[in-house]
Amino acid sequence: MFIASMNPCPCGFFGSKEKECSCAPRAIEKYMGKISGPLLDRIDIQIEVAPVKYEKLENEEIPESSEVIKQRVNKARKIQQERYKENGIYSNAQLTPKLVNKYCKLDKEGKAILQNAFERLGLSARAHGRILKVARTIADLDSEENINVNHIAEAIQYRSLDKKYWKNM
Repeated sequence: MFIASMNPCPCGFFGSKEKECSCAPRAIEKYMGKISGPLLDRIDIQIEVAPVKYEKLENEEIPESSEVIKQRVNKARKIQQERYKENGIYSNAQLTPKLVNKYCKLDKEGKAILQNAFERLGLSARAHGRILKVARTIADLDSEENINVNHIAEAIQYRSLDKKYWKNM
């Protein structure tokens, strides 16, 4: 498993709605250029984390506990182990292209959303399989047998960060 984080520019505010970036365009380009497109394409989930506002920290709402999240993750793991026991694998991450076609089927609406995303975002063939695997995992976390439109839409969102910041690189 590979987990990484980085700022969008040297000052950290490129793209921020809260504070203006003080970096020169060339400095941003040089900073972003340290991460190649092919490397980004191999990262399954890419998310932007906005700064947390004070009001959010003082919110009385009780977030989902780690124990509840752990239970849901363990349940999804069991679903995957059972689904793939005949295939010699144990998780969605291990799906081959042939198995992706078998286990990550989309309905007509899901296919249309995925096609639209590919055309709009210029996604790669590699991204196709990764989006489907992530959507399959999201469906498993929801204890859903089939990937639905919400699952595919969420998975696509996790692949669009590179297109936001690296589109002109």
